[in-house]
Amino acid sequence: MKQSYRYILYIALLLWGAAPACVHANNAGKDFVLVIDAGHGGHDPGAIGRISKEKNINLKVALRLGELVERKCPDVKVVYTRRRDVFIPLNRRAEIANEAKADLFISIHTNSLAKNHTTQGASTWTLGLAKSQANLEVAKRENSVILYEDDYQKRYAGFDPNSAESYIIFEFMQDKYMAQSVHLASLVQKQFRQTCKRTDRGVHQAGFLVLKASAMPSILIELGFISTPAEERYLNSSEGVNTLADGIFRAFNAYRTEQMARLGTPAPDAPAAPTDKKRPAAPKAPASQPVFKIQICTSSELLKATDRRLKGLKGVEHYREGKLYKYTYGASEDYNQIARLRKEIAPKFKDAFIIAFKDGKKTDIHQAIREFKDNQ
Repeated sequence: MKQSYRYILYIALLLWGAAPACVHANNAGKDFVLVIDAGHGGHDPGAIGRISKEKNINLKVALRLGELVERKCPDVKVVYTRRRDVFIPLNRRAEIANEAKADLFISIHTNSLAKNHTTQGASTWTLGLAKSQANLEVAKRENSVILYEDDYQKRYAGFDPNSAESYIIFEFMQDKYMAQSVHLASLVQKQFRQTCKRTDRGVHQAGFLVLKASAMPSILIELGFISTPAEERYLNSSEGVNTLADGIFRAFNAYRTEQMARLGTPAPDAPAAPTDKKRPAAPKAPASQPVFKIQICTSSELLKATDRRLKGLKGVEHYREGKLYKYTYGASEDYNQIARLRKEIAPKFKDAFIIAFKDGKKTDIHQAIREFKDNQ
């Protein structure tokens, strides 16, 4: 019965009906850039199973994922760190993502346990301090890639992937993309559990060098255990490759859809408003209408108007939420006007997003957008 179910699922995937179409960002101003990193490669095989090597599994899933994105999301630019069996230094993988000004970095790997041949399941990882010895061991194994590089001690400032002391640096790191990375990781695990029907081994944190150097939301996926014969066979099957890639694509699609709403991509059917390069004036209409603003940064202290973090913007306002001061730019009841303004300042404030206020209080942005459209 189980085999019949898997066969039906596999056929459905081949017919392309299983994966939803990607939401298009026709007015986004630039392509969304996704970097897909197939772990290991070349003379670095990664983990070795009875019938396969990790590097090959990673590449198959990475290419399949990229194919799905390229076919279903034509406005997404896909960049690969490798498309064939070659060795790419660990720091170069992050450089590729940074040079491409990627919006997202997904690194694909396969897990292994030396003395365990029964453990199964997929997990997704973000940058952080490993909170258990088991998590630390995963980071050690993935970071040991640098030992294949001739000048790794100089290149990684004396970092020893096998020394627990080297990982202390991750305790003091502050990753500004942590929340986005963890959210994406959660979406991936949800798909592994619900769509792929794999054992869900959860979202974890550890000190991965490849994530440390990437300047965007980043995750590292462990597809399964090559050390478990049954799972190794699945990872090497067409069914396994297609199903896992489809699950990751679904998570990416959900994440991107949410980001488009959060960053305020104008609705295609929304009426155009005249271009205005000046900062929109504060609303003069009734206070019952939602007012849209652009949140550009947060701080635990009150910033001066000349603070470098405001990057020269004039007329910046702020509000307080808990112990944080949150800074906004622009104010208008015209959502489209604020959306265009956000695109204008995007080169300086890549993470800026639109928020809404009603009667002087912060309100749900989605409800505010619906109200704006209803009043058109």
